[in-house]
Amino acid sequence: MKSYPRFKAAACHAAPIYFDADATVDKACAWIEEAARNGAELIAFPEAYIASFPVWSGVWAPVDTHDFFRQLAASSVLIDGPEIGRLRSAAKKHGVFVSMGINEASPISDGCIWDTNVLIGDDGSLLNVHRKLVPTYWEKLTWANGDGSGLRVVDTRVGRIGALVCGENTNGLARFALLAQGENVHISSFSPRWPTHPPGEAAYDLEAAIRLRAGAHAFEGKLFNIVASGFLPPNAIDLISRDNARARQLLEEASKSVSLIFGPGGAPISEVLKEEEGIVYAEIDLAQCVVPKQFQDVVGYYNRFDVFQFKVNRRAHAAAEFVANLAPRPDDETGVEPSLLAGDAR
Repeated sequence: MKSYPRFKAAACHAAPIYFDADATVDKACAWIEEAARNGAELIAFPEAYIASFPVWSGVWAPVDTHDFFRQLAASSVLIDGPEIGRLRSAAKKHGVFVSMGINEASPISDGCIWDTNVLIGDDGSLLNVHRKLVPTYWEKLTWANGDGSGLRVVDTRVGRIGALVCGENTNGLARFALLAQGENVHISSFSPRWPTHPPGEAAYDLEAAIRLRAGAHAFEGKLFNIVASGFLPPNAIDLISRDNARARQLLEEASKSVSLIFGPGGAPISEVLKEEEGIVYAEIDLAQCVVPKQFQDVVGYYNRFDVFQFKVNRRAHAAAEFVANLAPRPDDETGVEPSLLAGDAR
């Protein structure tokens, strides 16, 4: 008889140590330990947690943000770097799965940064790396476009896990790409605040937008949705506002994000964190995903795949494609690649 995983999930409503990747990883490892001690087996962190979300781009003109960008680039991390290595060690030590939002550095361009989600296995393995497909609004001033190589669902002992970053959870095609792979545990990571209008004007309601999107994906996919959002502490407001009253007002009045967990009926099943840092927990029983699929199963019988066709390009972006040159050169009459002459016949 088929059995379904049951486990405790954790969503971290947390602030990074701004522009300090090492200190932020220290904090993340401490939170991983705490969540694991409380029985969590899957622990999700916010968007761009290492080592800051570029909210300054919603407050300052581009010409006034170069110092912020330099600091962010300096604190961005490589996938095979020591910071991710420490997180992998923490996941393995505590036997937990970890979803982490990072500013990913490019190994070939010092000014290229991706808004990336990393999924780490309970054995410390790197399960998936997803770069946000399209940075949203003023985020384009900081982050490069991602690609489809990370639009993957990973089959684990706690379920089939997928993740999207912030506004991607609005993208029905990206969400369906994960549902089509059997996703039953989704992770939604979000920013701490998101300024969109001048002070005093009707602003974007980030909490309402998070609840709407996360609940909709849980309901449409009949799955559990773990929402982990950032938190903007007073010292970060001080840092970003630079003693400017209007900048401070923009940050203080911007709608705050929330962290919570949704069940397959589209309703919250955990407490909600908004005004302070902390960890929310929920018991996940994937057997609860079965009965709702009697009503609508959009990747099963409740669709028309003879009417609709959907294709996902998973080819990773690269700056260039290099093709071996086997034509003779003036200094090499053989026309053979030097590496092959040296015995490297791979």
